[in-house]
Amino acid sequence: MTWPTKKLGEISRIFSGSSAPQGEKYFKNGKYPFVRVFDLATPRSGTELVETRDYVNELAITELNLVEAQKGAIVFPKSGASILNNNRAMLGTNAYVVSHLSAIEVNEDLAVRNWVYYFLSKFDMGKLVSDPGYPSLNISAIEKIKIPLPPLATQKQIVDRLDKIAEAQKLNDELIQTTNELFQSLLHKELNPVRDSKHSNGVNPAGKNWEFKNLEDVTKIIMGQSPSSTSYNESGHGLPFFQGKADFGELYPNTVKYCSAPSRIAEPEDILISVRAPVGDINLAKCKSCIGRGLAAIRGNTKIVEQMFLYFIFKKNEKNWQRQSTGSTFAAITKDKLTDYKIPVPPLEVQKQIVAKLSAVQDYKKQLLEQKAKLKELFDSTLSRSMTNEKKSKDA
Repeated sequence: MTWPTKKLGEISRIFSGSSAPQGEKYFKNGKYPFVRVFDLATPRSGTELVETRDYVNELAITELNLVEAQKGAIVFPKSGASILNNNRAMLGTNAYVVSHLSAIEVNEDLAVRNWVYYFLSKFDMGKLVSDPGYPSLNISAIEKIKIPLPPLATQKQIVDRLDKIAEAQKLNDELIQTTNELFQSLLHKELNPVRDSKHSNGVNPAGKNWEFKNLEDVTKIIMGQSPSSTSYNESGHGLPFFQGKADFGELYPNTVKYCSAPSRIAEPEDILISVRAPVGDINLAKCKSCIGRGLAAIRGNTKIVEQMFLYFIFKKNEKNWQRQSTGSTFAAITKDKLTDYKIPVPPLEVQKQIVAKLSAVQDYKKQLLEQKAKLKELFDSTLSRSMTNEKKSKDA
């Protein structure tokens, strides 16, 4: 059997926020959170949105009659393209809300707040938009959303289970963030060619034995080229085809298209660098691939440079390539820029030591990302079964 349903308006108060204050005087020494659409799109949002970018003062509250939402209210975009992003947050404190947001204050005699929040987190508000060109939501349409409502005790049990998974997701995300920070710290520490020997770990005291070489002296550089569009396909015929940064993943690119007549080819573990705006981002080729003109492939001479050492050098400088690019309208990295790019080349043994350290951190992050995917799958499946009473139906 399925759970009985009620309209959202029958179990909650739904309202819109107020226009944003105009003028610095309303924000000066502000101490009251003012929630904007921006705040819902940050890592701080979720079931405990406490910090906001802007804070209003007493003058704004009294003079402008700002609309306040209570702690526990669920907020989400009601106007503009941000509706389609389906961002949600539950306020962790009382806050004032901008007019582009709607707020839902749940009657807790009828429903558990987190039950409503979790339901809405999977509800596509885009379905209520009548004109995609000018997205907006009517309060009356939101009030008519039907929500499954098991008994309160059952809601609490399910919410408790979902809360525990959500907490595990939060902790895992924090570990990923910490790991990213550790990786960036090590990246700059280990790949700094000149260090004070007093603070060196002995691998590279005072930059000793570190040479600088032009990239062309230690690598083969393959600039991408667009093959005939008639050779593109999504059926797996030919080689995976990557055109630019849009195809990049965490480490390896995501295969969507294939090319049956490749003109420029990257080999497995070649560094792929985006040479057309946005420039500088990198991935590794996971397999033999065709590369379009938005990419270049870089293959190290293994007698001189470790490929992963080269990868980490490019990773360290990923955000600096904008300065190396040319073009006033669309930035691009030319082959000449790559050819003349100077990189530090310590002895191979030193390179291997550095690669081992950085790879260990990357491997740990990979495990965390795999755990993140598993937790998401667990949360989504638990939520889906809970909302439809699927498990109980199967057992009946």
